[in-house]
Amino acid sequence: MNHPDDQSFEGQVLALLPALRRYARSLARSDTEGEDLLQDSLEAALKQRRQWRGLNLRGWLLSIVTNHYRNGVRTRSRHPSVDLAEAAHVATQDPVSDPLQRKRLLAALDNLPAEQRAVLMLVVVEGCSYAEAAGLLDLPIGTVMSRLARARQKVGDYMKAENIVPLRRPT
Repeated sequence: MNHPDDQSFEGQVLALLPALRRYARSLARSDTEGEDLLQDSLEAALKQRRQWRGLNLRGWLLSIVTNHYRNGVRTRSRHPSVDLAEAAHVATQDPVSDPLQRKRLLAALDNLPAEQRAVLMLVVVEGCSYAEAAGLLDLPIGTVMSRLARARQKVGDYMKAENIVPLRRPT
């Protein structure tokens, strides 16, 4: 089996897969829907490869994921469907030191509006600058900054409200 060269288009895309996967999963709010979003986006990127101008592959791919997500939201709003209940017995893929904290963080992210979650994930998790996130989401930079501030505040408030304080005996 041939492995793509790190400098080739395919090699660069492979190197970006973890960041693209995180972003797609955060937008979709589900691992399985995020994987579907990622696969659809990568398929589109490979089909549209000739449109890439050789600059900022990461930004180009993140834009494709964002646009596919937005198109899916529009389609689902026009053609609603009923989701099947997820199996509660399915184990998570990665072990976590504090499953309650992870659960609270995921719930906090899920409670964010999609616009705030997208900005938070691009800037905080993917390390995009405000200008880069604004360009990817086609927003003014001030809107990105205000959405990020509101998202951080909401996540912080949620985490504080859901925090479990262990009771200790006075020593």
